[in-house]
Amino acid sequence: MKKYYFDHAATTPMHPDVAAAMLEVMTGAGGNPSSMHAFGREAKHKVNRARDGIAAALGCKPSEIVFTSGGTESDNAAIIGVAAAMKKKGKNHIITSKAEHHAVLHTCEALAETGYEVTYLPVDHTGRVSVEEVAAAIRPHTALISIMHGNNEVGTLQPIEEIGAIAHDHGVLFHVDAVQAFGTAQYRLSEMPVDLMSFSAHKINGPQGVGALYIANGTPFEPIAHGGSQERKRRAGTENVAGIIGFAKAVEICVNNRENKQLLLDKLRKEWVEQLKNKLKGTEIVVNGNAEHHLPQIANISFMGIDTETMLMNLDMEGIASSSGSACTSGSLERSHVLKAMALSKERLNSAVRFSFGLGNTVEELEDAARKIATIVERIRTNQ
Repeated sequence: MKKYYFDHAATTPMHPDVAAAMLEVMTGAGGNPSSMHAFGREAKHKVNRARDGIAAALGCKPSEIVFTSGGTESDNAAIIGVAAAMKKKGKNHIITSKAEHHAVLHTCEALAETGYEVTYLPVDHTGRVSVEEVAAAIRPHTALISIMHGNNEVGTLQPIEEIGAIAHDHGVLFHVDAVQAFGTAQYRLSEMPVDLMSFSAHKINGPQGVGALYIANGTPFEPIAHGGSQERKRRAGTENVAGIIGFAKAVEICVNNRENKQLLLDKLRKEWVEQLKNKLKGTEIVVNGNAEHHLPQIANISFMGIDTETMLMNLDMEGIASSSGSACTSGSLERSHVLKAMALSKERLNSAVRFSFGLGNTVEELEDAARKIATIVERIRTNQ
């Protein structure tokens, strides 16, 4: 049976060039970057070269990049690290949105249990935050605003430049979760009103288990991991050399192919929506998210009248990989908190499926998959 992988927002297949770069490290002589001998110095040189490449791609200084185990750790470190540092200055208020990834929401909830104040901003029916409501939520003791760039469930892009400008006008630090947007968005961090930004390698055809956190020089920050002086004492632990090399290679490929990648992904997304509309004549489908401000790779679609779990089960049986939302909540029957935050109708909420595209996907396979979905929908409706 032919299989179709339309769940790139959960994780992406590793690029062959990334795997080759990592294999060279993993089959080499080894070496701990903290060791003083030649093997250690060579490992450190590789890590530094990777850091230089990633920093160049992000338009920041190498010293501002901290390697982590992935997007979740980067989000946790950014929020907890700043919160701890700013609390000493009498600021213990954090602003975020109800549509953030759970790596941000659960971190804020944990901080609230220890005495921090958290404001959860609403989003509109397209998943977008109001800049005016961000400004209105700022208090004298506000330490941090944390708003993602591209939503991982519906693809909506947030106005991070405007939000960052407001934050800095009020002397508030600004963190952006860019895990889902990094593959297609272009950043020049030295020119942006952003103090911290989170990234993950496995969302851009790199390895799982490695990511990065941008911390602008001078940003108050306390590490959440202790034990060694790695990463300029901001993240203890022996560096994942092979993973970091793979991450840097994935970033290099992204930078060199970003424009073509954006065009292809946008074409695939539009083609997918059109194919479904054409082939599912008797079923209303609704695209959730912002029609203008969105990532090119994500299409969150409600198949009106068809339960999400039923649809996902049938899709999987036909070899079509998709999801109901964040991979971090897989196995849970709870409906998407993002779609709930958007205040969608119960019918749209209960029938939403996320499709996301990337490396290896083609227009031809979208046509095949859409035909299969038409058959699935007909079968479900017949049995209802």
